[in-house]
Amino acid sequence: MKKKLVFLFTALAVMATSAVAMAQTTDPAVAASALDTIGKIALAAGLGMGLATLGPGLAQGFAINGALQGIARNPEAAGTIRTNMIIGLALIESLAIYGLVVALILLYAFPLSSVITGLF
Repeated sequence: MKKKLVFLFTALAVMATSAVAMAQTTDPAVAASALDTIGKIALAAGLGMGLATLGPGLAQGFAINGALQGIARNPEAAGTIRTNMIIGLALIESLAIYGLVVALILLYAFPLSSVITGLF
């Protein structure tokens, strides 16, 4: 099953990138400008997603550290501390999801879409 999924995702990746590799236009300046813009947008989305996960990752580490120290000092309160920790982790994780949403908006909703779709 795992081999089939890997093959499926590899095939989808090849199909998704082959259109960009074979794209041609009559005006080379427009094509170079559009592809340059795509590269900048992809770089911005990647860096943004990396930075958007850095903060929540550190915050989750500190939250788990504090919860484990609290449980170690007061084992009777472990259930309450664990529940509050899980709720806090879910709220922290939502920050990373917001970063993902912004990265996806950068990748799929940009103003040069009409120029780039003219390349295909």
